[in-house]
Amino acid sequence: MNYLVTHVEKSEERYHVHLEEKNYAEDDPRKNYLLSKGYFPIITLQDFPIRGHKVFLHIKRRRWLNTITGKIVFRDWNEVARGTRMTIEFSAFFKRNWWIRGLMMFGASVVFME
Repeated sequence: MNYLVTHVEKSEERYHVHLEEKNYAEDDPRKNYLLSKGYFPIITLQDFPIRGHKVFLHIKRRRWLNTITGKIVFRDWNEVARGTRMTIEFSAFFKRNWWIRGLMMFGASVVFME
């Protein structure tokens, strides 16, 4: 998946989930002509509540320089999953990682790193 959960913060009223977009894998052919150029400013999305707590996703999106064209490129967030305000890929990340919600529901103080 293209996102890494870097940490989760819990307060009395809210959960803050911090996500960082991963770089392309070393074996990805696009890696040969894309040079990582940092991140866009962090965006914050409000997700569905969990057990009465508001949930905020803080997303750090990556950008690359295409060394062939000289243009900045990034993953397309215009292709959104039907009924959501997130990309198909991003919503799939949460479907596959349902355990994040489960851990937070039970008040776990969790830091996720790869």
